Amino acid sequence: MQTGKITIIGYGAMAQAIGEGLKEKYQIEIVGRNPTKGEEVAKKVKGNFYPLEGFDITGKVVILAVKPYALREVAQKLKGTGDILISILAGKKLEDLKVIPACHYLRAMPNIGAFYNSSFTALAGDKRAMEVGVALFSQIGEVIELEGDNEIDIATSITGSGPAYLGILQEAIEDAGVYLGLKREIASKLARGLFASFGRINEKGGIIKEKVMSPNGTTAEGVFKLQKEGVPGKIMEAIIDGYKKAKRI
Repeated sequence: MQTGKITIIGYGAMAQAIGEGLKEKYQIEIVGRNPTKGEEVAKKVKGNFYPLEGFDITGKVVILAVKPYALREVAQKLKGTGDILISILAGKKLEDLKVIPACHYLRAMPNIGAFYNSSFTALAGDKRAMEVGVALFSQIGEVIELEGDNEIDIATSITGSGPAYLGILQEAIEDAGVYLGLKREIASKLARGLFASFGRINEKGGIIKEKVMSPNGTTAEGVFKLQKEGVPGKIMEAIIDGYKKAKRI
């Protein structure tokens, strides 16, 4: 491993978020096909841009942050053998990553929280890669160590896709406030405040519900409606379907 240097292949939103989180502690290399985009991102992360074609990854820690379908194309353009290859590609198995030669492999699934240094990143890979992955992704939030492809495919649907589901829920809560007579900005502030305070509660969902739901109260009425309409089951179905999609990619 080249101490203090991280290579990021790709320059999309997540690549940039990771680079932003690492730039104060590591020297960042941005690698890609488009010099204009690549140099723009490299400047933001205090790094340098290098063309993808013929880029030598020998001895490097590489974070692969491209679209899943581009894996083989990227592999054909690189040369050398990396030290550690870290992939944030949804659905691409550890075995799939071996089209890019490296000594160690790691799958990582950060989420949109990375843009605010509050990602919850799931990791799976060999011991050496895991050590490096924990050190890196701890810079942009919390990490959880998992075992193998199946667990990280599940995590992809929970922590990776989950913010979109919560976004739908937040929007619905806000719309309900407007429907009942609140101004949009007030309803929005209430909804965002709800999610912010909930994020600081370190309790299981059932315990939180018990603490809030009093007999024959307003919360009990709302919970009854959600249960009656099958909302919890639909949430489970969304996560299960997302997991199945990750297995098919």
